Amino acid sequence: MIKRLSSIVRWSVCGLVLTLGVYQANAQTPAPADPAAAPAAAAPAAAAPAAAAPAAAPKPTTDQRLADLEAYVNNGAPGGDQSPALPSNLTGPGPGHNAWMLTSTALVLMMTLPGLALFYGGLVRRKNILSVCAQCFAITGLVTILWWLCGFGLVFGINHGYCDPKTGAAGTSPLGDLQYMCFGDPHLNPFNKTYNNDPQPQVVNSTPNGGYGYWMSQNVYACFQLTFAIITPALIIGGIAERMKFSALVIFIGCWMFLVYFPLAHNVWGVDGYFNGVWNPNAPIKAMDFAGGTVVHMSSGWSGLTLALILGKRLGWGKTHFAPHSTVLTFIGASLLWVGWYGFNAGSACAADVIAANAFTTTTLATATASFVWPTVEYFLKGKATVVGFCSGAVAGLVVITPACGYVNPTGGMIIGVIAGTIPFLTTTYLKPLIGYDDALDVFGVHAVGGMCGALATGFLADPTINANLTSTGAGGQALADACDWSKGHHLYIAQLEVILFTMILSIVGTAIIGYTLKFTMGLRPTPEQEEAGLDLSDHGEEGYIL
Repeated sequence: MIKRLSSIVRWSVCGLVLTLGVYQANAQTPAPADPAAAPAAAAPAAAAPAAAAPAAAPKPTTDQRLADLEAYVNNGAPGGDQSPALPSNLTGPGPGHNAWMLTSTALVLMMTLPGLALFYGGLVRRKNILSVCAQCFAITGLVTILWWLCGFGLVFGINHGYCDPKTGAAGTSPLGDLQYMCFGDPHLNPFNKTYNNDPQPQVVNSTPNGGYGYWMSQNVYACFQLTFAIITPALIIGGIAERMKFSALVIFIGCWMFLVYFPLAHNVWGVDGYFNGVWNPNAPIKAMDFAGGTVVHMSSGWSGLTLALILGKRLGWGKTHFAPHSTVLTFIGASLLWVGWYGFNAGSACAADVIAANAFTTTTLATATASFVWPTVEYFLKGKATVVGFCSGAVAGLVVITPACGYVNPTGGMIIGVIAGTIPFLTTTYLKPLIGYDDALDVFGVHAVGGMCGALATGFLADPTINANLTSTGAGGQALADACDWSKGHHLYIAQLEVILFTMILSIVGTAIIGYTLKFTMGLRPTPEQEEAGLDLSDHGEEGYIL
């Protein structure tokens, strides 16, 4: 029986193979032509000219290849002076520049988590340290969602409604459009279109966006700028620490991003921004902010003070001594901020180039100088050089050099360090008790005042030899070159004053609208009993220390 089945299977397989072989042979044999149709079919074939072979694309010359490589090394535009018919051979991101931007992104994120959380957490009382950590974490998650949804496009997208309808060239607009909504995902974004100057829909992928950097991936740049958008509202915590409900703060930050941060960042940094004197030739006010003196520090500082005034003072303020519960945590946090700030400032060059190197140098000089000057002044005026003074001086130095680091020379960095170690110290030490506002962690004295000092110092100390964009042949053009020329009055400080005023008004008015709306609807503060017990327990049901 088994032999019979085996035989049947064997002959069946042989038959199948034979059948397939015949079918394949028939498929490869051409069918006989129809005699009637053959002459008609043959005539056109005989008359048709031979199809011309497609012309081979011209090969780039050795000089053109070297120009591409030179552009990459010097962070210049790919393609150089080549004809548009011979585009660059280097169309992707540059690995070296991309690596620096990836590193900078991680460094700036470290500034918030854990840097700012530890810096602020050590300055508050023990019963509120977890509330600071939770607020920093919540802001990180919330802002990331908003950034992906529409924030990146509103800040760094081009508003095509303000573009030339024929060429698509950027004009000047208050906000970007929604081309980058959901990072341009075509399945989720109904606004993803093509325009005259955009042959492809706007998608945030690994391809560079020449408007902001020739050699870094746009998704890397989006994440880099996301970390700026995260730390800016997190700084506001310093003004209202220990006395604002967690739920109210989360809603406030979500609204604040749309009303204050997105418009301000677009107008200062967007390629079609109203104040972007470096990159927008149509900017009515040609101001400069290299890494966020106005966008980050002034906006958070003035908003923090405004919200603190709306909330009112902490229970016992003026009667109870609100000493930092852990100066060691504050020291660790300040140190992490200093290290992370290199990504903040040098990373804002958007490449590992000479401008990044200068920003790194001036940041180091200004910060170290301010960290020494602050406690020195403190020693002579108050008799003690405190560790909190060293930390505050370092942070103030970082704040004040931020808008200037890519535009001033090392001597300018030293001058800014002295300014940062004195003016913010006097503000936090004498102006605060004189006026009587309860700015819990001195976000106004360090960030608002420091940001204004830095923006104004940029107007006086900017050196065109440091940054090629400040010359007549740079992106800023002749108007910016004249503004930086002392022989022509060096009137850049006027534009800086205008952007300072705009930032103050937008931050104060926007914060007041949101703050009072929430105060009269859901309320901003916990109950006196909850505030006395501490926000760690009332908001999160946890304790930072169990001793």
